[in-house]
Amino acid sequence: MPADSRAPKRTPRARMTASQRREQLLAVSRRLFAEKGFDGTSVEEIAARAQVSKPVVYEHFGGKEGIYAVIVDREVQALTSALTGALAEGGHPKVIVERTALALLGYIEASEDGFRILVRDSPVAQATGTFSSLIGDVATQVESILADQFRANGLDPKAAPLYAQMLVGMVALTGQYWLDARSPKKTEVAAHLVNLAWNGLSGMERKPALTGPR
Repeated sequence: MPADSRAPKRTPRARMTASQRREQLLAVSRRLFAEKGFDGTSVEEIAARAQVSKPVVYEHFGGKEGIYAVIVDREVQALTSALTGALAEGGHPKVIVERTALALLGYIEASEDGFRILVRDSPVAQATGTFSSLIGDVATQVESILADQFRANGLDPKAAPLYAQMLVGMVALTGQYWLDARSPKKTEVAAHLVNLAWNGLSGMERKPALTGPR
C-alpha cells in the first residue's frame, strides 16, 4: 500500500467572495487600529493577521489609508445615528440629556474598538470626520434645546452655543474615561452626568463673573 494513501484527506478551505474578504480585512484592521493606532499598524501586519498577501489588501483598499477611512466612516455613522436618535425623540430637556448620555455610553459599550479608533488623532480621519467634529455637530443640535431653556429661565439665549459645547464635551470626555474604567455601570454614569449638567444649569446666574483675581 503506498505510504501517502494512509494520510488523512484534507477538505479544501472554501474561498471567500470579494465581499467576504473585504469584510474580513475590515474586521482585522479595526482590531489592529484599536490596539495600535493608525501609525502603529502596517499593511504587512493586516495581511499577516488576515492570512493573505499584501497585494490583496492593496487590491481591496489601496493601502491602510483607504481601509482606515472606511472604518472611521462606519463608526461615525453608527455614533451619529445613536446620538441624533436620542436628540430627535424630543421630550423634557432633562430627559433628552439623559438619553444622549446613555446613547454615547451605549455605543462605547457595544463598540469599544470603534470608539478607541474615533478618539485617536489621525490626519487620515480628516476626510471622513473626527470624533471632535462629530461632537461639535451634536453640540449644534443641542443649542436650540438649551436656548429654549435659557429663555424660559430669563437667561441670555446667545450663550446657548457655548454651553452646548460644554455640555456635550463633558459627556464625551466622561465617555472616554469610562471606556477604560467601566465602573460604575452605564446607567449610574449617565445619572451622575445629568446630575451635574442639569442641576448646574438650573442654578445658573444671569451674568456669571469670576470672583477671584484675574
